[in-house]
Amino acid sequence: MKIEHIEAIPLDMQLEEVFKGGTYQVASRPTIVTRVHLANGVVGETYGGDEFHTQTEIVSVMRDHLAPLLLGQDVRDFQRLWEAMFNVNVDLGNRGLHQLDMHPRGILLQAISALDNAMWDARGKLYGVPVYKLLGGSRDSVPVISIGGYYPKNGEDPAEAIAAEVDLVRSVGCMGIKMKVGRASLEEDLARVRAARQAGGPDFVITVDANQGWDPLDAIKFCVAMERADLGVRWMEEPIKWYDQTDGLMLLSTRTTIPINVGQGEISGRACRDLIQKGGVSILNLDCTLCGGVTEWQRVADMAKLMNVEMAHHEEPQVAIHLIAANPHGLFVEIFANKRRDPLLWELPDGFPDIANGYMKVPQEPGFGIRLRPEVIERYRID
Repeated sequence: MKIEHIEAIPLDMQLEEVFKGGTYQVASRPTIVTRVHLANGVVGETYGGDEFHTQTEIVSVMRDHLAPLLLGQDVRDFQRLWEAMFNVNVDLGNRGLHQLDMHPRGILLQAISALDNAMWDARGKLYGVPVYKLLGGSRDSVPVISIGGYYPKNGEDPAEAIAAEVDLVRSVGCMGIKMKVGRASLEEDLARVRAARQAGGPDFVITVDANQGWDPLDAIKFCVAMERADLGVRWMEEPIKWYDQTDGLMLLSTRTTIPINVGQGEISGRACRDLIQKGGVSILNLDCTLCGGVTEWQRVADMAKLMNVEMAHHEEPQVAIHLIAANPHGLFVEIFANKRRDPLLWELPDGFPDIANGYMKVPQEPGFGIRLRPEVIERYRID
C-alpha cells in the first residue's frame, strides 16, 4: 500500500494547424504523464492537463515539493494525502494580491491534480475495480459530445464549415457538438449556431462556448436571440468575461432559460460554491486536472447534487468518463472528433476511447482502465 516512487513526465506535440476559439488559440498539445509506484508493484498511471505556459513549473512542484510528502505513505488515505499536498508550504511567488496570486496557486493545484489522479488509478488497481465503481458506479456508458466549431480559416464559408464538422462529429459516433462563439459579431455567431442546427437536425445536441468572451449585456442579447430562433441549445458555456463571474452570471441567468455552464477555469471547490450561490449557474464543468484531482472534483459534485446543479467536465475524457459515469447528475464526456486538435487522445491510450451511437463505454479494467503506450510517451516527452 505504500508509495515508493513517483514519476512526472511532461509531453508536448505541435499541432498541424492553429485552432481559434472565442478568446484564445491553440497550436500545441502538452500534457503530463504521472506514475505512482507502490511497494507491492502496483503502478498508478494517467495523463492530464494542457498547460503550456507553466508546464515546467508544475512538474517541478510535483517532483520537488509534493512527491516527498507522499513517499512512504499509504495510498488509500486519499483525504489525508490531499490535505497534506494542499497545505504544503511552497513559495511560488505569492504576493498577497488575489488576482496575481491565482497564477502560482494554479500551478500548485495542477500539480496536486496530476498526483491525485494517478493515485486514484493506483487505488482502483489495488482493489481490482474501475475508478467509477469506487466513486459510486451510476452507469457504465456515458453520452459523448465533441468540442469543435472553431473559427474557419480565411476564405472558408462559416456555415459550410460548421455543417461539415457536424458530419465529422456524427461519423465519429458523438451525439452532439460544443461549438465556439465569442470571437465574431453576435450576428455572425448566431448564423453559425443556426447552421449547426440545420445540419444536425432536431435531435443533435448543440452547446455553445464563448470562453468568457462577452460582457453581460452582449451575453443576454445572444442568449435571447438563440431562444427566439428556437435553436434548442443545451447550454451556454462561459459567456461572461473573467472579471464579472458572479454578478454578471446572475444577471444573465435571470434573462434566459438556457442553462449556464461555467467552472472550467476554477481551481477550488469554494470558488464553485460561490458560482452556484452568487452566479445562478445550472451546470459546473470543473476540470479534475486543474482543480485538485478526482478528490476535489467529487467533493464539488456531491455539493452540486444537493443544490440541483448538474456536472459536466472540461475535456480530458480519459479521466472524465469515470467521473461522469459515477454521478447520476453527470452530463456528457467531451472529446475532439477532429484528430488534428487532440492527437494524443488517439495515439497515447491503447484501445480508448470506445464510442458508438452517441455513447462512450467506461473502461472496465481496474483503475482508469487505460494503458498508455510507452513508445508514444518517449516520442513526445520534453524533459
